[in-house]
Amino acid sequence: MSKFDVLSRRLAILLDESPIMQKRSSARRYERMNPTEKARLAAERGDLLYQRLQNCNLCPRDCQANRLEGQTGYCGAGEEMVVYTAFLHHGEEPGISGEGGSGTIFFSACNLKCVYCQNHRFSHSLEGNRVTNKDLAGMMLRLQEKGAENINLVTPTHFLPQIIGALSIALQHGLTLPLVYNTSGYEKEETIEMLDGIVDVYLADMKYVSPSVAERYSNAPDYPSVNQKSLQSMYKRKQTIWEGELLKEGTIVRHLVLPGHVDESIEVLTWINENIPRSIISLMFQYQPYFKAHLYPEINRRVNEAEYSRIRDFLEGLDLEGWVQELSPEEELAGVHFKSSLEGLF
Repeated sequence: MSKFDVLSRRLAILLDESPIMQKRSSARRYERMNPTEKARLAAERGDLLYQRLQNCNLCPRDCQANRLEGQTGYCGAGEEMVVYTAFLHHGEEPGISGEGGSGTIFFSACNLKCVYCQNHRFSHSLEGNRVTNKDLAGMMLRLQEKGAENINLVTPTHFLPQIIGALSIALQHGLTLPLVYNTSGYEKEETIEMLDGIVDVYLADMKYVSPSVAERYSNAPDYPSVNQKSLQSMYKRKQTIWEGELLKEGTIVRHLVLPGHVDESIEVLTWINENIPRSIISLMFQYQPYFKAHLYPEINRRVNEAEYSRIRDFLEGLDLEGWVQELSPEEELAGVHFKSSLEGLF
């Protein structure tokens, strides 16, 4: 991620000068669930999710692979959890990174595998570090000790049973931070239901509204329908709750603008405005033609000034709050430059 500009309505909220924010803040304060109760809930849900690895149906791919016996499905993951890197991330949205940084954990492999993925080095493979539930719990606690504002799980779906099991251990040993579920948005509604009471902030993509575009770039023609249902499920479970400039509970919807797809982006923003208007938008212009994008001429370039202006102007006309990324973000913050390391986290 990179620098963001705030939408005008969001700017007032960040300065704590908005009557809207004052009204929302007074409606409900952020209250952490008792850690013991949350640990118990996570242990129960983790066990239920783990059973689904026998005929894996965690995500919409429904591969039915017996991952407990070494079989793998579309994501390529087995039973063993793999983490590529973890660190205090200062390049996420301002409401996530805060001053201390987001305690971000990048999991290897992915259930979507977009052709332009900036994290392709590890999201399209199992490159990284094999870790146990106890190891992951220790990482969460160490990130908290380092001053993390939250625990940010990036591309977690295919390792969800193990992650929730690790979370239960971490909660029993003093973890108190909000949990951020950072997802491509290719999720089952029943999986989101299992996270109720466990996840505090959903940080979810809305990549496409057109099945043909989703099929071309992510081999997932069902992405739009699945994504919209999962976003609505996230949205109805979370109020937007701020503590100062930090988001403690809510749903952030990210949209990465693709070159040559202005109309697609406008349709995405329109859907958000009409269906989940109190979610927080994060409009991203960091696209670069990584990985296999060179095989698709229409996306083998950056977004241009005209496309940027048209989409940003459209967003400014909607009644949404959130952030807009710069047109030329800092390229070194892209996942392609991350090194596989868990140094200092054990």
